[in-house]
Amino acid sequence: MAELPDKQYFKIGEVSRITGVKPHVLRYWESEFSSIRPQKSRTNQRLYRRRDVEFLLQIKELLYQQGYTIAGAVRRLRELARAKQMPSAAADIEVMKIVQDQLGKLLELVERDD
Repeated sequence: MAELPDKQYFKIGEVSRITGVKPHVLRYWESEFSSIRPQKSRTNQRLYRRRDVEFLLQIKELLYQQGYTIAGAVRRLRELARAKQMPSAAADIEVMKIVQDQLGKLLELVERDD
């Protein structure tokens, strides 16, 4: 992945240089990927956040290196977002063991107080 300068906001020309993607393509991607919503400056220039640039690099990877279509990349990014939000089954089992252990300890305390 390209090294991003240490700053919060990037103009479209900077993003174009960082990603290697022409500005008109970046504007098109904004219309296709709802997660890309750059802010606008008082002079109406697009200001991309650092996470926008990272996301654009991910889109470029999917489209140019992995051969996804726009629709396929949208689906893949949704899948990746869902996978991040859902803990793995192993993590679920581990959490359940901890909860069961804590409930057992609470039950012992309640029974002792009776």
